[in-house]
Amino acid sequence: MATTIRTSPELWGEEARKFDYEASENGKKPTPQLSREDEQKLREFFQRSRDFIFPWQKNS
Repeated sequence: MATTIRTSPELWGEEARKFDYEASENGKKPTPQLSREDEQKLREFFQRSRDFIFPWQKNS
């Protein structure tokens, strides 16, 4: 059963077009895969998330 995916309010303009294009192209592949650049972005994002310190913890 297919589920409707609502558009994301965070994606606008060129970034939304690029995301939509890449999603469509990946959907045609046997196994969707991220580019090396996207994998690196995710690794950096996860590292920043692990290193994040809440403001109330900074004074401790």
